[in-house]
Amino acid sequence: MQIGIVSDTHGHSTFAQAAAYVLESFSVEQVLHCGDIGSTGIVDIFSKWPTHYVFGNTDEAREVLREAIESSGGVCYGTMADFELDGRRIGMTHGDDAVLLTRMIRSHEYALVCSGHTHQKLARQDGPTVVLNPGALYRATPHTIAIVDLKTMQHEIIAV
Repeated sequence: MQIGIVSDTHGHSTFAQAAAYVLESFSVEQVLHCGDIGSTGIVDIFSKWPTHYVFGNTDEAREVLREAIESSGGVCYGTMADFELDGRRIGMTHGDDAVLLTRMIRSHEYALVCSGHTHQKLARQDGPTVVLNPGALYRATPHTIAIVDLKTMQHEIIAV
């Protein structure tokens, strides 16, 4: 299963729509959003996939966002997610809580730990865990997303 990972849309639908076109071109089956969603319009853009969301530090209207996410068929985990896709355990948090992020990575309980917040792309291996920050779709040059093949754990960060 191929998944797409995005972060830090901050409500900017033009950039999110560009990312959605790229995700379609890779035929991703699900999307992970690592927080700082920014608006319900972003939820609409990613509603064509089962999408998993965590809140970021700038997501103030959390109940409004949660309602939009759930009514679109997505899953809202709050500030930290722990779930399984295609037999792989995935952890996700925005990244503004550095202690939580570090604890998730160092636990080595996850095949993949995703975060955002820094607006800087990062992909590295920490023991059995792929640590991935897809970069950002706002306030980043270039705007980037990530694609992960959960079967092989191959991953790439792609400019949008």
